[in-house]
Amino acid sequence: MIRLRRPATAAALTLAAVATAVLGLAGPASAHVTVNPKEAAQGSYGRFAFRVPNESDTASTTKVEVNLPENAPVGSVSTMPVPGWTVAVEKRKVDPPIEVHGSQLTEAVSKLTWTAAPNGGVKPGEFQEFPVSMGPLPQVDRMVFKVLQTYSDGNVSRWIEEPTPGAEEPENPAPVLTLTAATASASPVASAPAAAADDDDDDADADTGAATAFGVAGLVAGLAGLILGGLAFLRTRREPAAKS
Repeated sequence: MIRLRRPATAAALTLAAVATAVLGLAGPASAHVTVNPKEAAQGSYGRFAFRVPNESDTASTTKVEVNLPENAPVGSVSTMPVPGWTVAVEKRKVDPPIEVHGSQLTEAVSKLTWTAAPNGGVKPGEFQEFPVSMGPLPQVDRMVFKVLQTYSDGNVSRWIEEPTPGAEEPENPAPVLTLTAATASASPVASAPAAAADDDDDDADADTGAATAFGVAGLVAGLAGLILGGLAFLRTRREPAAKS
């Protein structure tokens, strides 16, 4: 009996080791740097956040570098303060210039670098968001942001692979912001049903008011008729009968 148990125990240990290895590899692959929201309209302004999860079990994320796409420059880029982090903004020359509110801009932001304070950063099991305001968004189908994530132990995760539509997600995908065509006529069309609803409500209120007025008038007329009938009855009781 002892000889039969040993192979089973060994097999169980082997399966456990394999499962641990598989799960250990599957965990980091499921998390990567993303931009949120993932979709916006061309020509608009928006607030976006680069979400950075920490995939290391022993080290903290201490630096995040976001490279803006060269083929899709943005005229205005501003950052929101993140407690415990400083940000450096790098710019580059653009030709042709970018037109923003009638002004011609010859420079555009090319890179944003967030650096954690000493003994700070994104610890294991945590994530951090780095908010950015951008606009007007360029007239392209998408913006691909290549990101470098540096850990306190010196390791660097390079989220720089451009996803291909219809293909499997790459091992180290770059964050992608999908841009859709602007729809200027959406607002007036959307407001039309609301106006129609208001008109219907006004008509309904008018009908209700008229019905109420007629009802009150009928009630008053009925009461007046009842009073007059009562007076006539009393008068006939008081008058003497005519002599023949």
